[in-house]
Amino acid sequence: MNRTQLHEEIKEANLSYMLLARQMIQEDRESAIFRLGITEEMAEVIAGLSPAQLLKMSASNMLLCRFRFDEKLLLNMITDYNKDRMMSQTHTAIMMVGQPVASLAG
Repeated sequence: MNRTQLHEEIKEANLSYMLLARQMIQEDRESAIFRLGITEEMAEVIAGLSPAQLLKMSASNMLLCRFRFDEKLLLNMITDYNKDRMMSQTHTAIMMVGQPVASLAG
């Protein structure tokens, strides 16, 4: 994959992520904040973006989303299909609630 293709893939992923994030925030703000791992302030910013702003953000050559599973334990709990899947997802959600929300405002 060349640099141009990579940038197009990142742009597409960013646009999909931003559209999904905005839709989630509009439908259920509290749930979206938890699932996206963002602050209330960031949710407000995303919800208030115009279509042009959303496209401009999406055109970045950096991914706007990131893996939140910094701990191997959380990653293993989500990917462990050998155990009771519902219990694993519930336990993971409980553990994630205790983690601080990543601040995007530097």
